[in-house]
Amino acid sequence: MFTGIVECTGRVLERTPVEKGARYAIEIPFAAELSLGDSVAVNGCCLTVDRIEGTRVEFDLLTQTMRVTSLGTLFPGSVCNLERAMSSNGRFGGHLVMGHVDTTGSVVSVTPTGQDHMVRIRIPQEYLRYTIDKGSICIDGISLTIAAVHADSAELEFWITPHTWQRTIMHTYSPGTVVDIEVDMIAKYVEKMFRNN
Repeated sequence: MFTGIVECTGRVLERTPVEKGARYAIEIPFAAELSLGDSVAVNGCCLTVDRIEGTRVEFDLLTQTMRVTSLGTLFPGSVCNLERAMSSNGRFGGHLVMGHVDTTGSVVSVTPTGQDHMVRIRIPQEYLRYTIDKGSICIDGISLTIAAVHADSAELEFWITPHTWQRTIMHTYSPGTVVDIEVDMIAKYVEKMFRNN
């Protein structure tokens, strides 16, 4: 379980194709605090630590992960958002994030507005039902508040503060950038409960 509050960014060091997936080595600033088997959200996708060597941390990705997420677009030199699994005695600053990416979307526009940035992201139409104005969603592992839902174009609008802009990979976004999306888990549970009644 994660909060969607990105701790820092890391850099992909190596990508090795393996049967039915790939093995990634990522340079992680908090590697010294990790243990084998720990969970780390990489761009919002929960991965299991398989090897640690200094700041180099290795993960195995299955075919399903490569297919459903944007991680297949990462190559050596790519920068990614990182978050460790939440601590039971820590502050809870974002929203409940499972690290199970539902789908991918694409950046439509990035507009500087004063010190902030307005970002619009298009998501698959079938996932709009899990979104509401001022609701939460996880984009590339970042817990964001939806400023507006544009149902006609299946686009979500976000206002990004300087803190989030500078400390995550959002400052690298441009039209067409593929992003990982995890919709609100509570919305999915509510939908299932009503559908089964």
